[in-house]
Amino acid sequence: MSEDILDTIKEQIGANPILLYMKGSPAAPQCGFSAQTVQCLVACGQRFAYVDILSNPEIRATLPQYANWPTFPQLYIDGELIGGCDIVTEMFESGELEPLIKAAAEPA
Repeated sequence: MSEDILDTIKEQIGANPILLYMKGSPAAPQCGFSAQTVQCLVACGQRFAYVDILSNPEIRATLPQYANWPTFPQLYIDGELIGGCDIVTEMFESGELEPLIKAAAEPA
C-alpha cells in the first residue's frame, strides 16, 4: 500500500463530512450498486462529495485494504465507514440514514 495514496484517502475522508467512493459520478453512476446508493443519499437532501474509483485506480486498489471493506461503493460520514449499498439502503429505508446525513451536513 502506497503511503501517498493512504494519505490522500485519509485527507479525502477527513475533509468531507459525507463522502462516497463510487464507480462513476452521481450524475452517471457506472454500476447499479453505486446508482442505488446515490439515490438514497440524494433523497436525504444534502450535498455530498464523491470520488470516482474508476478514474482513480490507486484509490480503488488501496481503499479496500484501508477500510477492511472489499467492495464499492463505500460511504463515509464524519470520517467513519458506514458501509456499502446494502447497508446504506437498509439504513435509508429504516429512517436511520437521513438524520446522520443531516447532522454531518450541518456546520459544526
